Amino acid sequence: MELLTVILLGVVLALVYHFYQNTYKYWERRGVPFEPPVPILGNMRGVGYKYHFRDINQRLYDRFKGTTPFGGIFTFLRRVAFIVDLDLVKQVLIKDFTLFQDRVTFSNVRDDPLTGHLFSLEGEEWRSMRHKLTPVFKSGKMKHMVGIVVDVGKRLAETMDKAVVGSSSEVEIKELCACFTTDVIGTCAFGLECNSLADPNAKFRANGRQLFEKPRHNQFVQAFIFSNVKLARMLRMKTFPDDVSEFFMQAVRDTVDHRKQHNIKRNDLLDQLIELRAENEEAARLGKGIDLSHGLTIEQMAAQAFIFFIASFENSANAMAFFLYELALHQDMQERVRQEIETVLKETSNGEQLTFDAMQNMPYLDQVLAETLRKYPIVPHLTRVANKDYKVDGTQLVIEKDTMVLIPVHSIHHDPQIYPSPETFDPSRFEPEAIKARHQYAYLPFGDGPRNCIGERFGKMQAKIGLVTLLRSFKFGVSKKTDVPLIFSTHNFTLRPQAGIHLKVERI
Repeated sequence: MELLTVILLGVVLALVYHFYQNTYKYWERRGVPFEPPVPILGNMRGVGYKYHFRDINQRLYDRFKGTTPFGGIFTFLRRVAFIVDLDLVKQVLIKDFTLFQDRVTFSNVRDDPLTGHLFSLEGEEWRSMRHKLTPVFKSGKMKHMVGIVVDVGKRLAETMDKAVVGSSSEVEIKELCACFTTDVIGTCAFGLECNSLADPNAKFRANGRQLFEKPRHNQFVQAFIFSNVKLARMLRMKTFPDDVSEFFMQAVRDTVDHRKQHNIKRNDLLDQLIELRAENEEAARLGKGIDLSHGLTIEQMAAQAFIFFIASFENSANAMAFFLYELALHQDMQERVRQEIETVLKETSNGEQLTFDAMQNMPYLDQVLAETLRKYPIVPHLTRVANKDYKVDGTQLVIEKDTMVLIPVHSIHHDPQIYPSPETFDPSRFEPEAIKARHQYAYLPFGDGPRNCIGERFGKMQAKIGLVTLLRSFKFGVSKKTDVPLIFSTHNFTLRPQAGIHLKVERI
């Protein structure tokens, strides 16, 4: 019996050793510069509790930059080509996009139906859905939405006014901005009054907050799921809390039924999804994935609505909060933005309501927002997956089929060779001549190419309207609770301040 145990143990150890050699020696066998991985974790040791993804990416970026177009790493058991060369970034995102069309994203529509959204769709499913939803975010539609967003902006100013007691008060800016963006996306995309500014605990805001403040998994488990998609799906893992999924699914179902019963048309995102709805949902469910020739099921509609909702309110709210934080630290910049706003509005609308055209004539505001997104990109990296073997131009290196490709956005944005003194907030980096002097792919807050962020225009529009509204009536400064520098949470994939952003706010 003891001999059998020893033999079995020997076999297990031999299998483990063979697996390690076959898996983790991959990059070494191919002559690709690499960082030695550790068993099981690969190069992800410490992610989610000691380190954020941006910290790990920075370590790898510093290791590979200037020595190779890409380095070899592992996210747990999955091989990853870590790109550090901006010309190769261009090849992946633009020139050879068809070879890197799909993101590395998780979906498990059987157990977690809201994961079947545009961000995670692949191949023809993605192309068809993207084509159908793109018209919602054209500039013509944006113009029609400006008035709606301005009205929500007025409620934002009223809410801020109530928060300022006496001559000045300390306000947690991030939460206030999130309430604003929640109300905007609820109104513009779904025709719903979320009432988050009036009640920060309103259902839509509470559920949106839970997604980011109390996610189903920590960043370590999230990293495992998104780098081992097939295994996670086989294990029937989920990414969203059940109560949040149920709330949002029911909200979309109720709104769609209400519009259908009362023949309501708003020409918004939900109307576009209603036009794509399957006449026979049972028949549509028999197919695999999304087939627009059969139409969308209510679950598929809800998934598309859901991703726009969470991406719009969270990303824009973070951008607004980081923008105001930097202006609180740089009073001269704040005053310059405010003067530009007043000058432009006086010339275009006699100092009254903000218009779409007025927003197009505020170059310094645009520069400050661009520098905000440079210093604080919401996502730390972009991912793609090779669908064929790909030989890197000018080298003998090959990115083999099914290899995950990672583009470290945060690290590129903080490269001192591209952006001198990268921790210094400097909007002049985005003056026209400075932009022309840089590599085109050194700035990627929304990704680039055919698979860039579809809601970029909408996100910028709502952020700028909210910021203009606040800066016209309030002055922002540093309070005793303001973290300088900011401390970021390690538990979320996105860039989030650990304790919010507290600023001193005064009425003008």
